[in-house]
Amino acid sequence: MLKIGELWSFVWSKKGVRWVWIALCRRTRQVVAYFIGDRSGASCRAFWERISASYKRGFTVSDYWKTYRQVIQTRRHFSAGKKSGETNHVDRWNNTLRQRIGRFVRKTLSFSKSGEMHELCLKLFLFNYNKTLAR
Repeated sequence: MLKIGELWSFVWSKKGVRWVWIALCRRTRQVVAYFIGDRSGASCRAFWERISASYKRGFTVSDYWKTYRQVIQTRRHFSAGKKSGETNHVDRWNNTLRQRIGRFVRKTLSFSKSGEMHELCLKLFLFNYNKTLAR
């Protein structure tokens, strides 16, 4: 089962908005796919294409954002609200990212000056995060 969600971030200034899309495996809690872009249907599609077919065959849970329903057209996709607890893993992961990497904090003096460095910091964090869980 996949838990998917998105996280707001920015590059250079708060006008340089970047959305980090995340797919977490419920069983292992590892990040199986990510995408950095805007919050459009095209970005959601690009994110969904990065998820391997084996994960797409299982169930997917997201929040009620309408773009998920438009892009993920399968009977195995469910939308859930915060009170259900189904999106807690993704929300917790977003908080972990914000706590460990200063450039992802909402109000901060630390920020990425380029989209490339923003993604490289995220990749490095994901590598270490997944490696820690694989032990």
